[in-house]
Amino acid sequence: MEKVKSMSETLHCIARRSFLGVIAAVLAGRTIASAAAANPVVTVHKDPNCGCCSGWADHLRAAGFPVEVHEATDLAPIKQQHGIPPELAACHTAVVSGYAIEGHVPALAIQRLLAERPNARGLAVPGMPVGSPGMEGGAPQPYTVVLFGPAGQSPYMRFVGTQPVDT
Repeated sequence: MEKVKSMSETLHCIARRSFLGVIAAVLAGRTIASAAAANPVVTVHKDPNCGCCSGWADHLRAAGFPVEVHEATDLAPIKQQHGIPPELAACHTAVVSGYAIEGHVPALAIQRLLAERPNARGLAVPGMPVGSPGMEGGAPQPYTVVLFGPAGQSPYMRFVGTQPVDT
């Protein structure tokens, strides 16, 4: 009888540990899933030969965004599809949560856009300012992130490199 009781207690202890292990794994999975869900996927459309576009995608990944890259040599139809004004055009176009992101927009500006959810088509950094994400090297230039959409265009944030200078 002693051995049965001892065996029963042992099985109960193993079952309890297994149950606690399963619960811990489920909770850890939820934490990981919640962290991944915190930033939505950014779909980047870029030329396969563009290194600065790849650098920008790496900047987004470092900021916690999952990034999907689609390579195409003709980006004009993608820019047109997402309503990018010609004067705001840059070397790559991205889409995140229904917003278009044109050019070397810092992750901080995208995070602000997603938190505020303004009635806009998206954000743009026209051209390729030195020091913007993906364009590192040399003395960083000040540049403006432009909000564009139905109400027109307006400055959204200003940066030097990846640091905001006013908001």
